[in-house]
Amino acid sequence: MYKVASFGRLRTHHPSSVSSAFGSVSSSSPFLFRPIASCSHLRSSPVHSRSVGFSRSCSSYIPGSRVGLSTSWRSPIGPRARIRSSAAVIGRFDRKMAAVATENVFKDVLTSLPKTGGGEYGKYFSLPSLNDPRIDRLPYSIRILLESAIRNCDNFQVTKNDVEKIIDWENTSPKLVEIPFKPARVLLQDFTGVPAVVDLACMRDAMNKLGSDSNKINPLVPVDLVIDHSVQVDVARSENAVQANMEFEFQRNKERFGFLKWGSTAFCNMLVVPPGSGIVHQVNLEYLGHVVFNTDGLLYPDSVVGTDSHTTMIDGLGVAGWGVGGIEAEATMLGQPMSMVLPGVVGFKLTGKLRNGVTATDLVLTVTQMLRKHGVVGKFVEFYGEGMGELSLADRATIANMSPEYGATMGFFPVDHVTLQYLKLTGRSDETVSMIEAYLRANKMFVDYSEPQKERVYSSYLELDLADVEPCISGPKRPHDRVPLKEMKADWHSCLDNKVGFKGFAVPKESQEKIVKFDFHGQPAELKHGSLVIAAITSCTNTSNPNVMLGAGLVAKKACELGLQVKPWIKTSLAPGSGVVTKYLLKSGLQEYLNQQGFNIVGYGCTTCIGNSGDLDESVAAAISDNDIVAAAVLSGNRNFEGRVHPLTRANYLASPPLVVAYALAGTVDIDFEKEPIGTGKDGKSIYFKDIWPSTEEIAQVVQSSVLPEMFKSTYEAITKGNPMWNQLTVPATTLYSWDPNSTYIHEPPYFKDMTMAPPGPHGVKNAYCLLNFGDSITTDHISPAGSIHKDSPAAKYLIERGVDRRDFNSYGSRRGNDEIMARGTFANIRLVNKLLKGEVGPKTIHIPTGDKLYVFEVAMRYKADGHDTIVLAGAEYGSGSSRDWAAKGPMLLGVKAVIAKSFERIHRSNLVGMGIIPLCFKPGEDAEKLGLTGHERYTIDLPSSITDIRPGQDITVVVDNGKSFTCTLRFDTEVELAYFNHGGILPFVIRNLITSQQH
Repeated sequence: MYKVASFGRLRTHHPSSVSSAFGSVSSSSPFLFRPIASCSHLRSSPVHSRSVGFSRSCSSYIPGSRVGLSTSWRSPIGPRARIRSSAAVIGRFDRKMAAVATENVFKDVLTSLPKTGGGEYGKYFSLPSLNDPRIDRLPYSIRILLESAIRNCDNFQVTKNDVEKIIDWENTSPKLVEIPFKPARVLLQDFTGVPAVVDLACMRDAMNKLGSDSNKINPLVPVDLVIDHSVQVDVARSENAVQANMEFEFQRNKERFGFLKWGSTAFCNMLVVPPGSGIVHQVNLEYLGHVVFNTDGLLYPDSVVGTDSHTTMIDGLGVAGWGVGGIEAEATMLGQPMSMVLPGVVGFKLTGKLRNGVTATDLVLTVTQMLRKHGVVGKFVEFYGEGMGELSLADRATIANMSPEYGATMGFFPVDHVTLQYLKLTGRSDETVSMIEAYLRANKMFVDYSEPQKERVYSSYLELDLADVEPCISGPKRPHDRVPLKEMKADWHSCLDNKVGFKGFAVPKESQEKIVKFDFHGQPAELKHGSLVIAAITSCTNTSNPNVMLGAGLVAKKACELGLQVKPWIKTSLAPGSGVVTKYLLKSGLQEYLNQQGFNIVGYGCTTCIGNSGDLDESVAAAISDNDIVAAAVLSGNRNFEGRVHPLTRANYLASPPLVVAYALAGTVDIDFEKEPIGTGKDGKSIYFKDIWPSTEEIAQVVQSSVLPEMFKSTYEAITKGNPMWNQLTVPATTLYSWDPNSTYIHEPPYFKDMTMAPPGPHGVKNAYCLLNFGDSITTDHISPAGSIHKDSPAAKYLIERGVDRRDFNSYGSRRGNDEIMARGTFANIRLVNKLLKGEVGPKTIHIPTGDKLYVFEVAMRYKADGHDTIVLAGAEYGSGSSRDWAAKGPMLLGVKAVIAKSFERIHRSNLVGMGIIPLCFKPGEDAEKLGLTGHERYTIDLPSSITDIRPGQDITVVVDNGKSFTCTLRFDTEVELAYFNHGGILPFVIRNLITSQQH
């Protein structure tokens, strides 16, 4: 390990196995090296005792002072190599650690990349030099996996056979072969970042107790953590909303923020972006994304895994990125390779051009519906075709962002001229962009649509003419339930009529037209079914796109000029994904009109999209609750699952920002925009949708004049300095965390309690009770809600017993650093539909032995106290939604040993494996109902006692105490996952392997 001194900051540099292939950094390099004993040596550095806006201790990656070939503030070049340390074989760690940094098997294809004016950018592993015609047919997304395998190939961690599997993708991908992948970096947000840092701190304690070096627990790849999930819309419709909401945010989260700031100093290679900076995925797109790394003269593609499922947004920039579970990300940070099944790739051809007035949001909702129907779970989607030139980078990022909603691992847009233009727009230097283009062209990773396109092979194909896309929204309960705008009124009335379900509320005919009148701060107000109570311009999906953001401003401007006004009892808000949005809204003069309609900026973070919508006015809340009104929210987000946006909005629709403003003006979703007026103008005339809707040309003109490169540069230079509230936080300069037993935010979890060096081995399930029996589409929001803590819940009881006032409960998401609260919050969603309750909705279940109906946590604790295992029965798409590790950690803490479902969402299945829970799938055509299972039975799942006798994907028999039995597929999908199961989970596996590596 080396210390790197540059621009007054101390950083560490880990030598990689490949840098030695072409020598060390030259003396002319701006880096100075000297060996040091360990990362802990740096703790006394002054950099750790002073407040820094962006802090990444011991790190070579410092935004705002990027170092390398270019002196530009936006050069993606940093002196960071990697330790290639991992073990991808069962029960055995890499005992040749000292020998890993040997010659790369493919060193002969290491090639110089010359600069146009002389000299070289650096060296790279050249795919064309392999002289294999199969590579030319590979999808671009697979080429990134191939380059990574070649660059890291030492025939031990990554073998030549792994490389051959990827080159032969056309034949191997249908066989579901396993490959290792090493992403270049890891991305976190604070909801997932806090438990990740808690786990790392806890792992250090475990290493210490086992007599090993706790400082071995350190990220070995760059980790970026953006605090963006904590701000709530406490104050709206106010010029002071940003400051007021940030003050509330720091009051609620000071302990969490201090813990994260401690993590940024205690752990190497960890950058923390302070609150108020923006949404993680927009910051990643506009600032953190490299596209191509240049590390000590070695060039390679940027790639990233993140603990937020919408990490896929970066795919729009041509960077391979996707969401993983928090525990999987932690293992990646600590040097474990990602073991993944080589995916199939769906080729999605785009042709034509969007019609006038149609937005990128309309397009992504259409694409989402198409891909859900096609079936893309576990696959990459790669976009291509002549229609690509008609989409801005922001439009592409919008489509890539919603990959989780259509079920794909990635929605990938290869780099082309549009990408390069965006890099320049967002302030990347000309030399950096030239280097990126030169590298990608040389390595056959650049698409030039001005040249004839070579045929590429895809696993399957889809095609969309952009001209066929029409204005639409999605809802009322799922993102893929698209509704064309012209059909919205009819669809709404169908939803009122239909039985309770994804498209139904079962409102009796006689009460569908009822009007509830109430007093709103002295004003007469009224609500009906479908009345809007929340209208939010929010979320990474759309606030990163200037076209739709400025489009929303134009709608507000036209409405103001015509005399339309949003009703005051609708909670309106605007939460941009970065400060750049504010700059161009102000420059265009449109923020003024948004303010007049109540869309004042409330903060820079996710807000309403993740349930941080804040309270509704008491009079509005009472009118809804007392009269059983199906109230509506319209938001420019990506998720609208029940109970997520707000407990009182049963109907939640996703729409483009300009449509959010339009619906706010109308005040209801029960409207036909083509035929019915939105309201009455100041001259007494009816105002229709067409009167306020801007043309594509109008929007383009404003974008052209208002969105400037200097805005990106100044914004990101400013946030590296932090903000006063963040900079005033003081944290101890220690490497081990001092746990406070009285803290209700940060608590030492029990994962490694009584851990020994001997793996526990595989476990079966014997005579287990069914804790819950679910239908289809149970989301991670149902399993582990992120929103408000209900006043009567077990979590609320826990907080009240510890003296926490109800107004200080905060949210489940903000308390993910405390396992006691999160265990009580597991299955605590108020919209939970559990078949054991026979139609009753809520977070309760039946204790089978007694028939008692109690909160799920209370029933689970009874079973644990009596020594009984439990299982969960579920339908299709179990665990869909956010990549929420607590949706696996929580059930584990409740004593759940297995989940039997029709199908799993990709990340959630991985998280279950990571926590030692057995995932089982019913055979095709079967489910609990068809097998006659009610959930009142007891279940036995026999597994071999030796891990070597278990195979990925094998058939397992489940025996029921009523004499029945059925066969399921064991969803441990790779040999590595079996290794994790053998160790009781991924984190114990990592600890034992790190200790073993020190002993050899």
